[in-house]
Amino acid sequence: MTAAAPILHAPLPARLPPRVPQFPDRAWRRFFRGCIQYSGWRLEGELPDIPRAVVIAAPHSSWWDGVWGLLFKIALGMDISFMAKRELFAWPLGPLLRRLGGIPIGRHAAHGVVEQMRERFRSRDRLWLGIEPEGTRKRVEKWKSGFWHIARSAGVPIIPLYFDYPRKVIGIGPVFQPTADREADIAALRAFYAPHRGKHRGV
Repeated sequence: MTAAAPILHAPLPARLPPRVPQFPDRAWRRFFRGCIQYSGWRLEGELPDIPRAVVIAAPHSSWWDGVWGLLFKIALGMDISFMAKRELFAWPLGPLLRRLGGIPIGRHAAHGVVEQMRERFRSRDRLWLGIEPEGTRKRVEKWKSGFWHIARSAGVPIIPLYFDYPRKVIGIGPVFQPTADREADIAALRAFYAPHRGKHRGV
C-alpha cells in the first residue's frame, strides 16, 4: 500500500497530500465545501500520496454521479482529468472543458486511445485520469477494459473510487497495482465494489 493521508469519516481535509495533482487554492472552494457539508455527503477512505494514477468510479447509475463527483473534486481542489472526444474542445465549450480537466482524444487517430493516454502520462509529472469502467448508467455484465489497458501501458496504479448513495458517501479504496492477468484484476476490482450501491443499482 502506498503512503496515504487518512481522512476516514472526517471533514474534508484542508490540504491534499503533496504529490496529488491539484488546482491552485481558490477562495471559491469554500462555497463548494459548504455545499457538501450542507448536503450531508462525506468522503471516506484514504487519499494516496501518488502523482500519477488511473481513477475508476463505480457504480455509475445516474447523472447525479457526475454532479457529486464534480462538487467533491472542486471542493478538495483535486485535478482529476477526464477524456473527451476532440471535437468537443472547439469554442465555446473547449476552454471550460480544459479548465475542468478535460483531455481531447482523437478517436480516429492513427494511434489509439491507450497509446494517446500512455504518451500523456509520460509527458506529465502529475496526472490522475478518471474513467467510468461500466461506460454507461445501465447495468452491464462486463466492464470495459480500457482503464486497465491504460494503467498497464502507462505503468501506473489504479485508484478505485466508489459511490454509496444509501450512506451518502464518496469513498476511496486502496491503491490497486494491475498485473498481467486482466480478467483476474477486473474481477478483483468488481468484488471490491460489490458492497457499495449507486443511486439506482450496484455493480
